[in-house]
Amino acid sequence: MPDLDQRTGKGNWAEAEEKARSGVDMGTMNRAPLMSMLSRYREKYPKEAATVDRFITFVSDNDNCFQRSLQEGHVTGSAWVVDSTGEKVLLTHHRKLDRWLQMGGHADGESDVLSVALREVEEESGLAKVAPISTEIFDVDIHLIPERGHEAEHLHYDIRFALVNIGDEAYTVSEESHDLKWINISNVSDYTNEESMLRMVRKWEAAPFSLQT
Repeated sequence: MPDLDQRTGKGNWAEAEEKARSGVDMGTMNRAPLMSMLSRYREKYPKEAATVDRFITFVSDNDNCFQRSLQEGHVTGSAWVVDSTGEKVLLTHHRKLDRWLQMGGHADGESDVLSVALREVEEESGLAKVAPISTEIFDVDIHLIPERGHEAEHLHYDIRFALVNIGDEAYTVSEESHDLKWINISNVSDYTNEESMLRMVRKWEAAPFSLQT
């Protein structure tokens, strides 16, 4: 965890961001945009500072943070995909985890996490006409992925973006899911009680997101 300034209670996330910006190696340069986005997110959601500081420290300390080969954990990209009315969200009944979740997956070396989220939406649903509502981070989460087969227990450092579907709402269920479903955002709690999912519901309902794309 970052050291805390005793006067402000803030972690050394700014120093971590500067560290990423000032380095000369390509791994450090690739991390700088994400560090900046996390810093802005921290300012917008100060109650999530502890999680963001932990995230920033992880990214700062690991130049291979976008690779799933980093066994302790890695950065992933996810998508909160709403319909054109903003009243429904497309969730996946994840096959491995057996839970209703937002779509998303591994960065596999891609440092542009928004592009990761967009790629994962198309791969998991077949939706090709999806646009960012904002290029800023919608939500962050750090969660444990249990051991499965040859894969050891590890952490996903997940960056979530709010996206809107601007094409046909018909989707294709991939092998990664039991099912997909457009769910009324007000009814998401009927499908999951996971705090990170309910937090995104609260953010969506509270924030004046524009669906103009």
